[in-house]
Amino acid sequence: SGAEEVITVDVQTAKDLLNLGHRYLDVRTEEEFKNGHVENALNIAYMFNTPKGRVKNPKFIDQVLALCAKEDHILVGCQSGVRSVYATIDLIHSEFKHVYNMGGGYIAWVGTGFAVTKEHRNVEL
Repeated sequence: SGAEEVITVDVQTAKDLLNLGHRYLDVRTEEEFKNGHVENALNIAYMFNTPKGRVKNPKFIDQVLALCAKEDHILVGCQSGVRSVYATIDLIHSEFKHVYNMGGGYIAWVGTGFAVTKEHRNVEL
């Protein structure tokens, strides 16, 4: 139980999986997400910034379940690849069947030269 359960893929593999129809779950804060994200990403923060530092989102799993089924194929990404590991572990423990951690996070995605979008998804009609 823990990090050994997590399957981590690199950004190239992640991009290939997204092209095959996997969903991308961005677990960064809304502020980070607005500054740029993977196209068609879902954004559910795993941690919130507060005056006392980062705190875990107590509703994270419930919010994911509102948008995704436990059978969905989901790639989890954050900024550098740390929060996404913890988020992936929580999803696995909540019986999500096909969850993958994107190693290196958004920084690695951008660093590889892959496209990003900065629009808010609620205006992408």
